[in-house]
Amino acid sequence: MNSFNTPEWVHHAIFYQIFPDRFAKSKKVMKSNNLENWDSAPSVYGYKGGDLLGVVEKLDYLQDLGVNALYFNPIFQSASNHRYHTHDYFQVDPMLGGNKAFKKLLREAHKRNMRVVLDGVFNHASRGFFQFNDILENGQKSAYLDWFDIRGFPLNAYHGEPNYRCWWGLPALPEFNTDNPQVRDYIFSVAKYWVDEGIDGWRLDVPFEIDDDAFWQEFRQVVKQANPDAYLTGEIAQDATRWLAGDQFDAVMNYLLTYGIWIYFGGDEVNQELFGHWISAHAPDLKINNVQDFATYVQGLLEKYPHEAVLAQMNLLDSHDTARFLSLLNGHKDLMLLAVLFLMTYPGAPSIYYGDEIGLDGGNDPDCRKAFPWDNRQWDTQMLGFYQRCISMRKSYPALRDGDFKVLYAQDDVMGYLRSKGEEKLLVVLNRSRETRHVDINVQGLLPDGGVLQHVLANGELVVKDGYVRDVVLAPVSGVVMKV
Repeated sequence: MNSFNTPEWVHHAIFYQIFPDRFAKSKKVMKSNNLENWDSAPSVYGYKGGDLLGVVEKLDYLQDLGVNALYFNPIFQSASNHRYHTHDYFQVDPMLGGNKAFKKLLREAHKRNMRVVLDGVFNHASRGFFQFNDILENGQKSAYLDWFDIRGFPLNAYHGEPNYRCWWGLPALPEFNTDNPQVRDYIFSVAKYWVDEGIDGWRLDVPFEIDDDAFWQEFRQVVKQANPDAYLTGEIAQDATRWLAGDQFDAVMNYLLTYGIWIYFGGDEVNQELFGHWISAHAPDLKINNVQDFATYVQGLLEKYPHEAVLAQMNLLDSHDTARFLSLLNGHKDLMLLAVLFLMTYPGAPSIYYGDEIGLDGGNDPDCRKAFPWDNRQWDTQMLGFYQRCISMRKSYPALRDGDFKVLYAQDDVMGYLRSKGEEKLLVVLNRSRETRHVDINVQGLLPDGGVLQHVLANGELVVKDGYVRDVVLAPVSGVVMKV
């Protein structure tokens, strides 16, 4: 594999994923009349009316949480609440406040040293996209026939079998003909335009559907020429080796890690019915039966891709496309907190799906896309405080961000690993079992005899003696982090 550089800031990022219609709404943005009640259950087609000025008004909250990078689901003009049906790639949806609101959001986020990454939906457009709409209006005489793969007239855009190529056979989502140089130039111009406007990167939607390495190689060149520090991450839910050789993406949404976390931390308590197609389709051979399997698996993920890509991975517990992690765990908050501790002490950039930090639950789409409850009486403040402490800890210790990762112990549902960078060393020990554990961890040649280990998230200390950290006491479903 070729070596390559990924943006340094991503190695230190804590991402927060925002679904714009559901996060926050401002009275300063004019609203349509036919909106769903903010607190009602989300529906497939209904709008709640969240907007970008609402996000601006909640930046204090996000800063207090400790996040320093925002990833937004699509914000461009679209006739869908999730906005994956793009009408105009150069216009922010008016319901979100338009381009003016987005420019304010960029300014205010950057003032706080928060990065902003947008969702790039370039495999397909929508029936409302101008060039496709032109084909709907003018048929075979349209000037834009070769922008799409049209297979007959009149277009069956609403009824019957679609007679043009579309994503997953959905007539609302016509796929671009990216073999057409004009289409490629158009998409590259969109990518460059928003980077020039100040965004810090793109999260690329279903990029594997554009099965063309040369397309993504040129896409990377366009973006990196506009800003070498811009981040490119792809929604690749399976082995991403092909895209992480240094000539296409910096990283991917690390779903391979997500699956391991679901299976191991969920254990017997996990709701497998909520897995959907994710594991069966993308990692059908994944077997994690015990802590040894999990330790081997997560260590292997760090060796799967170039180190630069590993440090830039977007590591997530859940997303807008999955059930929420708390629901996958059947509401077991102790298991969720333990998984959060693992996520915050593992290489790669942690990504928090909005509301997870206050205990928001939800099954599969649309239930995972609930509106954020801004009445803090509905929050799990213990969980919020734990997120804040873990984020603060990660930001305080470089070893937790881009240091080495070495598993030292894995048995009886206890896993211990060392994060080290230069002289800085932290020992992390997690107990997934529902019993108190007392463990001795061999640190021979890694930590000096007589070295004192101080607890980072609690009080107390231990001493290295004869090459061991002895009698590390772990309450049921808990973890400790100790700094040498």
